Amino acid sequence: MELSGLILVLVFFALLAVNVPISFSIGLATLVTMLCSIDLIPAATTIAQRLAGGINSFALLAIPFFVLSGLIMGRGGIAKRLIECAMALIGMLPGGLALVNVLSCTLFGAISGSAVAATSAIGSFMIPQMEKKGYDRNFSAALTGAAATTGMLIPPSNILIIYAIASGGVSIAALFVAGYLPGILVALSLMLVCAGYAKLKGYPTEARLPLKVVVEKVLAAVPSLLLIFIVIGGIIGGVFTATEAGAIAVIYSLILSVFVYKEVSQSQLPEILLKAAETTAIVMLLIGASSAMSWILSYENIPQTISDFLMTLSENPFLILLIINLTLIIIGAFMDMTPAVLIFTPIFLPVATQLGMSPLHFGIMIVLNLSIGLCSPPVGSVLFVSCAVAKTTIEKIIKPLMPLYLAMFIVLMLVTYIPELSEFLPKLFGLY
Repeated sequence: MELSGLILVLVFFALLAVNVPISFSIGLATLVTMLCSIDLIPAATTIAQRLAGGINSFALLAIPFFVLSGLIMGRGGIAKRLIECAMALIGMLPGGLALVNVLSCTLFGAISGSAVAATSAIGSFMIPQMEKKGYDRNFSAALTGAAATTGMLIPPSNILIIYAIASGGVSIAALFVAGYLPGILVALSLMLVCAGYAKLKGYPTEARLPLKVVVEKVLAAVPSLLLIFIVIGGIIGGVFTATEAGAIAVIYSLILSVFVYKEVSQSQLPEILLKAAETTAIVMLLIGASSAMSWILSYENIPQTISDFLMTLSENPFLILLIINLTLIIIGAFMDMTPAVLIFTPIFLPVATQLGMSPLHFGIMIVLNLSIGLCSPPVGSVLFVSCAVAKTTIEKIIKPLMPLYLAMFIVLMLVTYIPELSEFLPKLFGLY
């Protein structure tokens, strides 16, 4: 087992080091590891079966729907209206533009379900605006990247659906509701850093708008915000499943973007559909390849071995959970969220449950943890988008990113050790 695990890790990271796409790195590492135990034909057949079986899930049908609705809304003028709404509500506070950035990224990330889309859509407008008001460009880029990750916790979130599959049946509805408080806490912690940073640097506040203008801006954003309430309200109320909610989100976003806001023309729809298909294919290939790796991990009894090893390190649950979190943070800095959730959930979830942590609680913890990885160098995809928008480099935004990173880590510790932050709302609505 030790040899198989070592071969798996070495081959995987060696392939990543030479820029082999992560899905192929996962699949090839799995194949090489299998060849240590079985012949080529059975190994290749097993991988093919696991690739197909890994995506053979009704719950995964929600992903292409939410991807498509997010792309439509990303083109549909949603970002502009959310920014104007946030500006009207909190622009006059200390560090107003920075706070607007956080709130806009949070709302747009929740609506689109994509941290990368939130970074691009919000950052392309807010980073230049913040720079005009005297904000440091590198701080603005770091803030946009960090704030965009909150959409991974606030539904609709594709990564929560993937965790539900990987965990073996945690309710998607419960996970969706459980993500609200931690997501809001992350946003508030980033806002506190922004307020302190603005006070320290002496950044100006925005002028207070007349009440009539505030009401107009808020009302203009209401149709966009309604998507969150329609999706989560329908799921909580048992009106439709998460998959059906995805289809409804597509219909709603089409009506809103094409016929209400009129920001998306019918001629643009084929391009959007093609992009949605491309993104879905990438995600599904990652899921299939990760399922194959999860199988070989289970076949070689690696999760149980790691679980036993962690339990022998200490009898202190606080310390073991801290080790798991630090390990996941390192993993998140090098690996995309989807394969990380699919591969490491079967490894660490048994340890967490032995310590008395519920699968629901662990799910929120691992998604929040890996969300931090999205804005962590060297591989954080959100950082690359943010730097591209701000026309800066990752090296330059690391310093202003540190206080934001610390704030997110503190929230991660709170979520890890206070189960009620994840479980209160699902229990309140009778979902858990």
